[in-house]
Amino acid sequence: MSQIASIDVQSIAAAAKPKLANPAAVGLAGFGLTTFMLQIHNLGLAGIGPVVYLGLFFGGLAQMIAGLQEQKCGNNFGYCAFTSYGCFWIALCAVLLGNKFDVFKSSETDVGWFLVAWTLFSSILWVGSMKVHKAMFATFSTLMVGFVCLDLAHFGAPKELFTTIAAIDLIACAFLAWYMMAGVILNDLWGRPVLPMGKPVL
Repeated sequence: MSQIASIDVQSIAAAAKPKLANPAAVGLAGFGLTTFMLQIHNLGLAGIGPVVYLGLFFGGLAQMIAGLQEQKCGNNFGYCAFTSYGCFWIALCAVLLGNKFDVFKSSETDVGWFLVAWTLFSSILWVGSMKVHKAMFATFSTLMVGFVCLDLAHFGAPKELFTTIAAIDLIACAFLAWYMMAGVILNDLWGRPVLPMGKPVL
């Protein structure tokens, strides 16, 4: 009898516990939108202003907050990725603002090494993405290609060509991030896999 009562109490407690939203929806939204806007700028279709503001607030602050919320969900991958790339956008905007206002100015080579460091960091998450699902692996694969192209563009390769290649590739990366964001939202609303993510590569 006591066991039945214990089970009933646990069931009531579980039912009363509110459902937690998935912070990845915001993290992926901020990452995708800010990445997309930067590449539109790199293709010469928009100025740098929207990139800086989005990078500070949506790709930066909002994505970092989403990453911190992933920690509460016990998701090490999301915690590290969203928090880190949120800081990436804030740091990149700080570099742009520093060059604009002559505060701790960064040379072409400085920015190149900044990107190389993030390429090396991203390679670890790229390996980890193989254990998540195919959509995540595709997103990180395009991110790695984009970073490598930007690295080369800052260290002697034809800058315009490799920046353009990176921009096209990273727009695909942004769309993949939005696909995962849409999956998080729609799959939850429909209660079934409306947008499949695919099985892990490994």
